[in-house]
Amino acid sequence: MVNPFRRLFGGSRESEGWPAVAEWAQASGHRFARVRDNEGFVVESGATAAAWRLEWGPPQRHYFSGPELRLRAEVGPIGDLQMLLMSRALMSLLEQQVYEESTDGTETRMDDDLPEEMRWLVLYPKVPRRELGALRERFGALSNVPSAALTWLEGPLAAQLDSTPSWLPAEHALALVVQRGRLTLRCVLEQPQLAAMKAALALFDVALVAARHV
Repeated sequence: MVNPFRRLFGGSRESEGWPAVAEWAQASGHRFARVRDNEGFVVESGATAAAWRLEWGPPQRHYFSGPELRLRAEVGPIGDLQMLLMSRALMSLLEQQVYEESTDGTETRMDDDLPEEMRWLVLYPKVPRRELGALRERFGALSNVPSAALTWLEGPLAAQLDSTPSWLPAEHALALVVQRGRLTLRCVLEQPQLAAMKAALALFDVALVAARHV
C-alpha cells in the first residue's frame, strides 16, 4: 500500500523530512498543515491546557541564515515579566549588530524596527555568567527581573539545556523568549528532522512548565 504522506509530498527536495513529521502529527492527534507556497508547515497540538503551535519554514528573524523552527504556547498571566535566554554565539552576534545598527556617526540611536531580542540587550540587565553555573559557556540570559530568570533556569530547565548539544551544535542559534504571557522558542533547523523537532519540543515543554512556575 502506498504511504499517503509519501504520495502527498512526493520526492521533492523541498519536502525532505515532511512525511515523517506529518505521520507523527497524525499519530499524536495533532494537526499538520502546509503553509502558503509550500515553504514550510505548521503543527498544532490538541486543544488542551498545554496547547502549542510549531512552525518550520523561512526565518522570521534576519539573524537566522536558514530555515527556522518556532514553538509558541501561552504561559498565562505574568504581568510585565520579560525573560530571554539565547545561545552565547547568538548573543555575541546580536550585541555586535546592536552596536553597528545603533551607532550612526557621533549619534546613537535605537531603531524601533529592531527585533525585541536585540533591543532587550540594551534595555535589560544580563544574568551574571557566574550565576548560570554549567550553562554559562553555551548560553546567556537577561530579564527585566533577573532573579525571575534565575528561577526559570534552575532545576529541570537547566538539565534540559545541558543536553542540547546532542541536537543543537553550540554555534547554532537558539532563543527562548517569555513576554506578554507567551513562551516562544526559535532555533535554526536546516531540515525538519523529526528527532530534532521532538528534542526541541521536549526542551520547550520543560521551559513552559518552568515559566508557569515563575
